[in-house]
Amino acid sequence: MDARDILVDAAGRPVDTARQVLKGITPDIANRMPDDAHSSITWLVWHSGRQMDAQLSGLSGTPQVWREAGWADRFSLDRPKDAMGFGDEPADVAKVTVTDTALLTGYLAAVVDALVAYVRGLSDSDLDDVIGHFGGEPVTRGVRIVSMIDDAVAHVAQAAYLRGLLENWRIGY
Repeated sequence: MDARDILVDAAGRPVDTARQVLKGITPDIANRMPDDAHSSITWLVWHSGRQMDAQLSGLSGTPQVWREAGWADRFSLDRPKDAMGFGDEPADVAKVTVTDTALLTGYLAAVVDALVAYVRGLSDSDLDDVIGHFGGEPVTRGVRIVSMIDDAVAHVAQAAYLRGLLENWRIGY
């Protein structure tokens, strides 16, 4: 197994978990913001896709799946079309609601498919390319991809935890 195979496997895991978190969930539970101040399950899964989509677009130079494949129109959120959740206040989070949770998993899966296609087209040396710096340290393309996947994993895990709190639910593998 090479590095690309590992990245592809890791990239798909948030989609699998999101499908389990959203299976059989009601829109009320999915869109509920604890204390009207914290992120909903819907927002957490939506943001998982949005952050990955925006970062992939910047990394690959390709358009975001959000706009290019019509997801922004399908979601029809009362938000700017380029919103992705960074810096959202509770009022912004409250505007990310869905009645059909298949939108969430569909969008996240479409973004992961784009990421997988991108990763499959890279060489080992492409993964080692320095694409920027953070805290004065170089950031490689491979490290950026890991960061994108890690962010999605963290947010989908938060969604699973939140569903457990809201309705005594457990993920089942």
